[in-house]
Amino acid sequence: MEIKQTVLAILQELTGEDLSTHLDDDLFETALLDSMDTVQLLLELQDQLGITVPVSEFDRNAWNTPAKIISQAEALNA
Repeated sequence: MEIKQTVLAILQELTGEDLSTHLDDDLFETALLDSMDTVQLLLELQDQLGITVPVSEFDRNAWNTPAKIISQAEALNA
């Protein structure tokens, strides 16, 4: 499974929403993600893609939309 599909599947599991057509929606402003979901997101990215993002280095503004999460995951997976 490619990174985009994996990220969207993780987000769907966390939010209960198919975000594939809402890639630029702010997940925090729409209350689809909160701080606990963010931790779970990072754990799932690590488990499923081998990407490690220390919570202390997590910048919410860089991870607030599905498109940004996909971009960050692709950059960290390279």
